[in-house]
Amino acid sequence: MSYLRRSNSDPARHTWAILSLLVKALRRHWPKVEIVFRGDSGFCRWKILRWCERHDVRYIVGLAKNARVKAQAAQWIDLAESLYELTGKKQRLFTSIRYGALSWDKPRRVIVKAEHSRLSANPRFVLTNLPQTDQYLYNKLYCARGDMENRIKDQQLDLFAGRTSSHRWWPNQFRQLLSGLAYTLFEGLRRRALLNTRLATASPNTLRLTLLRIGAVVVRNTRRIRILLSSACPHQDLFRIVAQRLNTT
Repeated sequence: MSYLRRSNSDPARHTWAILSLLVKALRRHWPKVEIVFRGDSGFCRWKILRWCERHDVRYIVGLAKNARVKAQAAQWIDLAESLYELTGKKQRLFTSIRYGALSWDKPRRVIVKAEHSRLSANPRFVLTNLPQTDQYLYNKLYCARGDMENRIKDQQLDLFAGRTSSHRWWPNQFRQLLSGLAYTLFEGLRRRALLNTRLATASPNTLRLTLLRIGAVVVRNTRRIRILLSSACPHQDLFRIVAQRLNTT
């Protein structure tokens, strides 16, 4: 889901309201499903975290570096630097601390990744209420959010989500919703009709140019619609497989 905000407002504005709608919709269909809210430091707001805790939603979000949290993690950051100087190899150490900003309602668990390499120190902080180990949560769950950047790129580059050419908010917001719907349709096409084919993980642009934006003759009568492809079409076998799978699902 894409939601436009004014450039002079908090990037996390209305996040909890949208999250509430999504959680209610998911639990209406799957009452026992575990929901994990994952985001970067732009979504680290204690009111959002408190809402998650009250509604049994797990979360794992980035925490921006600041002097207080770095001071609490200083021994691990210094240890990573010492180990690097001894071995000459990149060091990554993981631990947890309890941290809460002065404006928060309470301290929470923060995963510390103390990293040191030839490029100097590179500490990272992740706030979570998940029970697994520090390294597992950071490597397997939090870092996996980077793949979402590729999904956003698909929408911006292939499905024109980046176009906000109207002077009014609603037309631009509507374009974002259409782009999100288009991505959902392409994802459904990959999952249902392109499984175990060479285009199973293809981008929307590749799918459009390969399967949709091709020359054909469409013949329609009262009983059926026939699509006549050129005999020279290089993807006609794949097109036939996709059509058959969609017709049977």
